[in-house]
Amino acid sequence: MSQDEGRYYLSRVIKFGDLTQDKLVDAIVNSPTQRIGKFHWTITDSMDNRRGTPSFVFGKLAKYSSEGHVTVVDTSEKSQRDAIAQNLLAASSPFVYLPDFSGIAFLHVWNEIQEDVFPKRFESLIRDAYDNFFVGCELEPIADYREFVQKLEGLERITEIRAKVHPPNPLFGDRWKKLKEYLEERGASELTVDEKQKGGGGLNTKIQGLVKGLLEPEQADSRGTPQVDVTDAALLMAADGYGKGKVVGEQRGEMIVVRTSEAHKSFSFPKEPEPEALAKVVADLFEGISEERHMEH
Repeated sequence: MSQDEGRYYLSRVIKFGDLTQDKLVDAIVNSPTQRIGKFHWTITDSMDNRRGTPSFVFGKLAKYSSEGHVTVVDTSEKSQRDAIAQNLLAASSPFVYLPDFSGIAFLHVWNEIQEDVFPKRFESLIRDAYDNFFVGCELEPIADYREFVQKLEGLERITEIRAKVHPPNPLFGDRWKKLKEYLEERGASELTVDEKQKGGGGLNTKIQGLVKGLLEPEQADSRGTPQVDVTDAALLMAADGYGKGKVVGEQRGEMIVVRTSEAHKSFSFPKEPEPEALAKVVADLFEGISEERHMEH
């Protein structure tokens, strides 16, 4: 990765309450400004291109101070001196949101707007745009299946699986379609599952085989979509960006924790991107994810 490129992370935007697609975009385009500690946060350089192909909304999450010191050249004295600059930018993280996938890609800015900081500030700005009144959103990481299954395969036995998931819209995966339908029938906006096994041979889970079956379809069972238990379905749902998942197991007598968020899917791209170019790359990645995981509307 060159110095001009950075690491972008892929997540889903889960909307709560009265937050619609249009309201989310309006909040991005007309972002409020928040002060947190000694810095201010807002979204700048927004572009609403929902009518384009691909359909996207672009912006930059900006972190700045109300006043900052910069060094300028005094040409009359032929010297350098300090000067005060208003609204001095500390860091900027470009992002692109794709409504068709409820997907977002954002730049990790080292020591300034890290992978775990961007979601918090973005979510807070969206809520603040509507005075925190019956609206909310969460950015949930999309797991890289190959990295996720590599971590799982190192476990000799699995003793705990925990997942908290939200019904998706508009996409769903065929491995967890029945769980999605169950949540809709129940009118549930959230489901938490937690299985533990103390002693013995561990939980009877097929999660490793399910993930490998999606990555290696030629080796999967050819009899159609496999039966998936509720907990395994919830874990897959979380890995696809619709919640949080955790697997606890043992490896050489040591307890190992594998989280879906720790296999966060990412890619490299210029730190100062052309919005259309970034949107095209991100759309292709989300298309690939949908195809790999048998996701459909």
